[in-house]
Amino acid sequence: MPSHAQLSELLDPASTVLLTVECQQGVVGPDSALPELAREARSSGALRNVARLVAAAHHSGVQVIHAIAERRPDGRGASRNARLFRAAERLAVRQLAGSTAVRVAPPIEVTEEDIVVRRLHGLSPVHGTEVDALLRNLGCRTLVVTGVSANVAIPNAVFDAVNLGYTVVVPADAVAGVPAEYTPAMIRHTLALVATVATTDEVLGCLQRPRGRG
Repeated sequence: MPSHAQLSELLDPASTVLLTVECQQGVVGPDSALPELAREARSSGALRNVARLVAAAHHSGVQVIHAIAERRPDGRGASRNARLFRAAERLAVRQLAGSTAVRVAPPIEVTEEDIVVRRLHGLSPVHGTEVDALLRNLGCRTLVVTGVSANVAIPNAVFDAVNLGYTVVVPADAVAGVPAEYTPAMIRHTLALVATVATTDEVLGCLQRPRGRG
């Protein structure tokens, strides 16, 4: 784990952006298309920790971006080149644009200053979306990645951000996947090689002093 001084240096509010990944009602909510993942996100405390980080970001002047995965009702433009995509088409709850399923899930609060980026294809919240251009326009140097799932979207986001030149911080207890034991193993043996791994409390400790983005 990094020292408080090292983490504080990385988490300058003026150049830090917090990314929540697929923390939407149809994924982590009570009526999730993926109930096992939703249960793990809630029972582990990961979703609550994401909400805590978002609240602290709002207070500290850190920009928040919510990455949402959705699809058109007619499926146009959706990816079908992997088993995961084909399985999603058969789920009882579908992440349809404009539906409740693609709203950010409580207890995460969304403010007018937050940016919501919606994608219709692919696995990554970063590659092939507006996120990179937004981060550059926001003067981002450090991206804090939170949400689900540790199986697919989180590692995609981390690797894409690192490849694009951003420094990534992963609050390990604000990420969830299935089975439960997979998440810490993946973070320790994979994400820790390319990102700074911390806890939610450690990140919160660096965002205590409210400062505007300027």
